[in-house]
Amino acid sequence: MKKDTHLTKKMMTVHLGEVLRKARLKAELTQADVADRVGVATEVYGRMERGNLTPSVLTLRTLCVVLRLNASAALGLEDGEAATWLQESEPTPEESPQMRRLLRTLRQLDDKQLTAVGYVARSLVQPEAR
Repeated sequence: MKKDTHLTKKMMTVHLGEVLRKARLKAELTQADVADRVGVATEVYGRMERGNLTPSVLTLRTLCVVLRLNASAALGLEDGEAATWLQESEPTPEESPQMRRLLRTLRQLDDKQLTAVGYVARSLVQPEAR
């Protein structure tokens, strides 16, 4: 099972931003140059490079063409380049399907409802486990 999806996406976005920055500097381009060639605002490209924004598939393709990047390399998928965000982790109990379903449901509750569920959950726990 993979790491938490949100964390994995963030790590991938940061990795991609680093790759984009290195490729841009190697090509001796400014952020404005790349943004103009890709068809996005300079601020948007800057957010991608800082790892704060994941480009769409079409934008990623265009970035690879403009910066002469191999998409597999940009995403850390090439042999021998196992990006840390791709590493599998040991599943934790929180990652079980039942736990994920329960957490999704709990996130929809207000504070009063969460308090009630907390009382019920504590009453179900065996005394020796408390």
